[in-house]
Amino acid sequence: MNSSNDTRTEQDLLGQAEIPKHAYYGIQTWRAQQNFDLSGVSLQHFPHLISALAMVKQAAARANCQLGFLDQEPADAIEQACRLITGGEFHDAFIVDMIQGGAGTSTNMNANEVIANVALELSGHSKGDYQHLHPNNHVNMSQSTNDAYPTAVRLAILLSHGNLVSRLTSLQTSLIAKAEEFSDILKMGRTQLQDAVPMTLGQEFNSWASTLGEDIQRIAGLAELLTEVNLGGTAIGTGINADKRYGKLAVSELAKISGYPLIQATDLVEASSDMGAFVLFSSMLKRLAIKLSKIANDLRLLSMGPRAGLNEINLPPQQPGSSIMPGKINPVIPEAVNQVAYQVMGNDLAVCMAAEAGQLQLNAMEPLIAFNVLESIRLLSQAMPMLEERCIAGITANREHCRHLVDNSIGVVTALNPHIGYENATRIARQALHSGASVVDLVREEALLSDSQLAEILKPENMIHPGR
Repeated sequence: MNSSNDTRTEQDLLGQAEIPKHAYYGIQTWRAQQNFDLSGVSLQHFPHLISALAMVKQAAARANCQLGFLDQEPADAIEQACRLITGGEFHDAFIVDMIQGGAGTSTNMNANEVIANVALELSGHSKGDYQHLHPNNHVNMSQSTNDAYPTAVRLAILLSHGNLVSRLTSLQTSLIAKAEEFSDILKMGRTQLQDAVPMTLGQEFNSWASTLGEDIQRIAGLAELLTEVNLGGTAIGTGINADKRYGKLAVSELAKISGYPLIQATDLVEASSDMGAFVLFSSMLKRLAIKLSKIANDLRLLSMGPRAGLNEINLPPQQPGSSIMPGKINPVIPEAVNQVAYQVMGNDLAVCMAAEAGQLQLNAMEPLIAFNVLESIRLLSQAMPMLEERCIAGITANREHCRHLVDNSIGVVTALNPHIGYENATRIARQALHSGASVVDLVREEALLSDSQLAEILKPENMIHPGR
């Protein structure tokens, strides 16, 4: 049993509880921790969310002080506490599970209580001395969970978004470098896993760079949707308990603090219940995950072997591949990327279902949306540098093997088709398939083309670019 020296007594609607004396959180955070032992992932898992919550509270304190509702001394203490939290301090006091009932109330109160207790200490008071500075009356002044929490979640995504785009850009740059390195290596392209027509390995890598490049601007553009916030709407968007000047002023202050061009939503009632921006952004993360997974699939196929597979490229070995098969090396980095992608796809489904579950003036499932979007950003931001540094950067090509596959592929007949006609090309392909002879040798035998014509047609530059 704790002694009175180890705890402090706090009270809320449901009664009293003993809170560890050293804790910066309070009774409502304590109750939430008892209730929601679910994911094992607490708020501190996402530092940008904690920083965003602190920024929202700092902006609210500034606005309330400017309007004369909050005295300068508590306003300054709240601001100082928020700056410390934004700087990375006291994050271990944010202990609530990311998945929680109450539409984010537990998260909001965790922030209110930590900020209040840090501010109390800065002011020379003890934790829990709420008569001097109260979590609800002062830190949460002019706010509701229903406007403070969604605003913080949007800002947290914006704060996380820059790192995601930076790492995506870096991965694309690495693929472009490999495309240039492999630009003169002729290989077979494949459709439906069957030989198709020749291309260069550089073209294959460049196609991956291009598809990722498409998403850089789209992700940046979608993030702009998240700059519209409902701060000032309080409970359901009507602004009850807040001065009519407060909302725009608080959003303006939040824009200054965060450095993002935040604006207040024109319809706060709609903005308090609508999750459309999260759905779009999550969908874009899913699209990126699908593309990364496809690239990972291709890398695994092209490196398969080394003796009994395609073996066109070599992935850098990262660890032994088997506890029983000596010498085996597995494509562990692409495999890990695949699994990240599948998780992001699952996260997106959860976001969609939670967004659909909104009822009337609020969406009580927003904590699940916040958890999954932020987790998808985190996973992708971790997976892309892993793929770049531990796989892409060290890939080498088996040049001679690639050329051998081209020279012995029936797919070469496609390049000859315009010159010998479809009927001849079909017959030659059939003979090559059944006899094992090369297409080029069979064309020579039938004198369908001269050696000089064959040499010109089968030049790499003539097979991999448009034109005849």
